[in-house]
Amino acid sequence: MSSASVAELLARSVTSWCNGATGVTDAKRLSGGASQETWSFDITHPDGAMGAILRRAPSGYGAAPGRAAGLDAEAVLMQLAHDASVPSPKVLHVLRPDDDLGTGFIMQRVAGETIPRKILRDDEFADARPKLARQCGEILAGIHGLSAASLPQLRRMTAAAEIAELQREIDGFDWPRPVFQLALRWLRDHDPGPSERVTLVHGDFRHGNLMIGPDGVRAVLDWELAHLGDPMEDLGWICVNSWRFGVIDKPVGGFGTYKDLFAGYETASGINVDANRVKFWEVMGTLRWGVMCVGMMQRFRLGPDHSMERAMIGRRSSETEIDLLRLLAPRA
Repeated sequence: MSSASVAELLARSVTSWCNGATGVTDAKRLSGGASQETWSFDITHPDGAMGAILRRAPSGYGAAPGRAAGLDAEAVLMQLAHDASVPSPKVLHVLRPDDDLGTGFIMQRVAGETIPRKILRDDEFADARPKLARQCGEILAGIHGLSAASLPQLRRMTAAAEIAELQREIDGFDWPRPVFQLALRWLRDHDPGPSERVTLVHGDFRHGNLMIGPDGVRAVLDWELAHLGDPMEDLGWICVNSWRFGVIDKPVGGFGTYKDLFAGYETASGINVDANRVKFWEVMGTLRWGVMCVGMMQRFRLGPDHSMERAMIGRRSSETEIDLLRLLAPRA
């Protein structure tokens, strides 16, 4: 669908639910988001323009349809987080059939940066970088503290179920992946068992899904993979080497330490972090990302979306094999 067509439909939609709105301007599809379409636009209003984001399901395949919470659930989770003072955009509207825009929602646009290269290197973020790991721990404590009674219907995941699912996916690729098999064996041998705490898990808390400004984290984005499970999963995921973008000596997103991440979490939640579980989920997350990369390549090859982004993500599966070997190597 062209930008002009989307803009026309957005204008019709916003004037039906945003009191006083007269239309939209500057509608453009953003790069990034291999599984969902993201559009930026401004709502024109007598009181001043309002920056907004449309997040909707594209035609064709999603990145992980069996794992996705669904865009309706995402909208609910983001609004719950926003209302609980967890940094999250305000949801303005959930798409209806008469919007003719498919499935998705419109949220308020938050100013900031999501590109890791800029966040990790630009002077603009120099003051924020030392604070980010602790902030991430505090924010994750807030996410995990959201009331279970208020959550939408979500899938429940355990370590054992995750291992079994990964095994099925790897077997389905139909070509040898010895390092992936080695990682699966390690995970089975080190499975810590069911977590005593079962909470909301964001599922994709990392660079690209954190809107960051000079003051630190301003919003958590992309709740597509949210589920119920072990809260230590989120802490392990942000420590996966793929999210360090070359700054490998700072395990938390390339900007901080385990110590600061854990301190932020424990201070905000009053609950001790289980470092062994975090390490287990870091290995699991590294393997999961490798499998997702291969899946992206599969969808690039099979279509209908032959985007260069999918192909580039697919190539990164080889990087995860190196990361797994480093993680699993015996300590000297």
